[in-house]
Amino acid sequence: MFRKVFLGLVVVMVLAHGIAYGGTKPFEKVGTYTAQFLKVGVSARAAGMGSAFTAVADDATSIYWNPAGMVAQTRTQVTLNTVTWPADIDIYFAAATFSTPYLPGTWGISARALTMDPQLERTIYMPEGTNRYFDAGDMSFGLSYAMWFTDRFSAGITAHFIHMGLADKSVQAMAFDFGLLYRIGIQGMKLGMMIQSLGSEVDFDDRASKMPTLFKLGLSVDAYRRGAHALLASGEFSHPSDNKERLNVGMEYGFNEFFYVRSGYNIDYDTQGLAWGLGFRFDTSQTSDIGVDYAWEDLGFLGQAHRFTLNFSY
Repeated sequence: MFRKVFLGLVVVMVLAHGIAYGGTKPFEKVGTYTAQFLKVGVSARAAGMGSAFTAVADDATSIYWNPAGMVAQTRTQVTLNTVTWPADIDIYFAAATFSTPYLPGTWGISARALTMDPQLERTIYMPEGTNRYFDAGDMSFGLSYAMWFTDRFSAGITAHFIHMGLADKSVQAMAFDFGLLYRIGIQGMKLGMMIQSLGSEVDFDDRASKMPTLFKLGLSVDAYRRGAHALLASGEFSHPSDNKERLNVGMEYGFNEFFYVRSGYNIDYDTQGLAWGLGFRFDTSQTSDIGVDYAWEDLGFLGQAHRFTLNFSY
C-alpha cells in the first residue's frame, strides 16, 4: 500500500514538474516571471546552510522549504523571520505549526511580506522627480497541511494567496507548494522533493507572467553524531523555471543541542555564493524552548543579505 502511495505521489510531482517546465526553452528567462519575492528564502538556519534545506526541513519554516517536514514538530512552534535584502528591501515571514486532537496531521499558517520605502516618481521629462511618491510591495498568506503515510514517509502541501502591488496597480494570485520527505533509515539520511510556487499566471498590464516555479531534490545525512557533538550535511539540486539548474550544499555543527555553527555555498547562482550562520537554543521549561539564529549571505556585486530568526516551541 505504501509503495503505491509513494509512487503515486512521485508521479504526480514529476507530472507537475513536466507541466510547469513543458514550455521551457534552452535559454534562461531571467526577469520574465513574476512574484520574485517567493524565491527569497526565509530562515536564518536554512540560509546559513547554503539554502540546502529541502531534505532537512524539520521546524516551522518547513512551511516554506518543504511542508512535508512539518510532521517533525510534535509541539506547537512559532517562527518569526526577517531578511535584510539589498536596495533597502526587507522581507518578513511569520509562521506557526500545530496539531489538534480534532483533526489528523500537522497544520501550519504563514504570512510573508516584502516591503520597501516609498519611491520618488520620475518621468522622462522630470528625471529628478515629480515630488510624488509611490509604494510597491508584495505579500502572501498560506495554509499548510502535512501527514505521515508511514513511519518514514510524509507529504505536505501549502496553498498561498498572493497580493502584489505597484503604485496604483495590484494583482492577486494563488500558488501551491508540494513536498515529499522520505527517511531512508541509514545514518539519519533523508530524501526530500519539492515543487514550489506552482500557480496561475499574473497580468499586471495586459501581459501575462508566470509564477517562478521551482523543482528541488535534496539529500541530508547525519555525517557525525557522538556525545554532545553532531554534524549534519545536506545538498540539493534545483531547477527554476526562469533560470539555469543550480546546486546548494551546506553543513551544520551542533554542540549539546545548544550552540550551532553553519556554513554553505550556492553553486551556479548569478549572485549568491558563500553563506554562514550561528544559532542558539535555550530551554525555558521542560516542555518549551527558544531558538535564535543569524545568517550572512554573500550576494556578490549586490552586497550582502542578513537574516534573523526567532523560534518558540511549547
